[in-house]
Amino acid sequence: MKLFPLLTAALVCVVLYFAILDRDSLVNFADGFASTARDVLPEPNNTPNDITPLADEDAAGLDDGLINVVVRRSEAQVTENAVVLRGRTEALRLVDVASETSGRIISTPIRAGAFVEEDQVLCEIDPGTSGTALEEALARLGEAQARVPEAEARIPEAEARLPEARAMLAQAEAQLTAAEIDGNAATRLAESGFGSNTRAASATASVAAAQAGVESAMAQVQGAQAGVQAARAGVQSAQAGVRAAEAAVTRAEEAIEMLTIHAPFSGLLETDTAELGSLMQPGAICATIIQLDPIKLVGFVPEAQVDRVRVGATAGARLASGQEVQGEVTFLSRSADERTRTFRVEITVPNSELAIRDGQTADILIQTEGTPAHLLPASALTLNDEGLLGVRTVEDGIVQFVEVEMLRDTARGVLLAGLPENVDIIVVGQEFVTAGVEVATTLEELTQ
Repeated sequence: MKLFPLLTAALVCVVLYFAILDRDSLVNFADGFASTARDVLPEPNNTPNDITPLADEDAAGLDDGLINVVVRRSEAQVTENAVVLRGRTEALRLVDVASETSGRIISTPIRAGAFVEEDQVLCEIDPGTSGTALEEALARLGEAQARVPEAEARIPEAEARLPEARAMLAQAEAQLTAAEIDGNAATRLAESGFGSNTRAASATASVAAAQAGVESAMAQVQGAQAGVQAARAGVQSAQAGVRAAEAAVTRAEEAIEMLTIHAPFSGLLETDTAELGSLMQPGAICATIIQLDPIKLVGFVPEAQVDRVRVGATAGARLASGQEVQGEVTFLSRSADERTRTFRVEITVPNSELAIRDGQTADILIQTEGTPAHLLPASALTLNDEGLLGVRTVEDGIVQFVEVEMLRDTARGVLLAGLPENVDIIVVGQEFVTAGVEVATTLEELTQ
């Protein structure tokens, strides 16, 4: 009874020996057995009804020893290629309205979330002595304005003295001329012996007296001119006093205006306004106001795609809440962020119902000019030896590798750019051929 297990074990050992240690002998034995089987089997022509004949192109390919591949004859179509960004919503304006003066709040606070109109009063500060300071400044302004006519009246008086002084100067100069003529005549007569020395000395004294009169008249003219200049300077001083008083009035009025803090624009309050009785200091926050209509979508465009974005282009976005919005590109930065090398882009979106909040995440699509692209199945994509993504095409029966750019994935396939307008693309068998190999082709339509 134990003979059969022993024979089975021996047979297994023999098979393992030939399979592991003497594989070549086993392979030669199998080839000989296969050759004998082919000699015994009938020729294929003996059973024509059991075997389907190959198509003419397939048979030609097998006869030539070429690999048969399936190609799709594709034509480029212009397709929209949006720039996809991930960004956020941002309020059009958000301002901390601060106090410019000090004092206690005397107004009832407005609670956060309330909608306020432009120029609406947010906070009122106790005026204190601001009214008295304004009245004092107005009084000083009146005094300064009263001095101006007085100063202007002195100018005609000073100018009237100037002609009198000039007339006296002319008279003194005429007397000096006459005295000089008499002195010259007396001196010559005395030297020729026809006149006395006494008369010559008297004439010389008259000349000296006339010169003194001219100098006195010139001094009076200069004094009159100085008086005119002083009168005009007095007018300028009075006018400067008026301007200084007006500046004091303006400061007093501005100090009163600072006591009432208004909303700079229409929007929502993000915080309560300052509480009644609280003490305000310059720079203290009265309230924070935010404007959400319209609202901005902010994203950052990579430098490789920034040239595709244009101001005025239509853009849409899907918020994290699922809401879809549409707007227009209103700003594209000319300067890249130093850390990310991206460019800020802003899209303005209507938000009349204030349904969009500040800081929500958004997936943004910016419309760009159409791009010629081919719609192909994702299975047609392949990699070359350098790891570049592309497709294999057939031109005149020779395989070519063309690098492509995948624009986006769709339910019908992938959109690829970088191919010629009309091209035959291998969709079946591209993994079994390489560039430069001659192949036999079958159009995809013939197999469908």
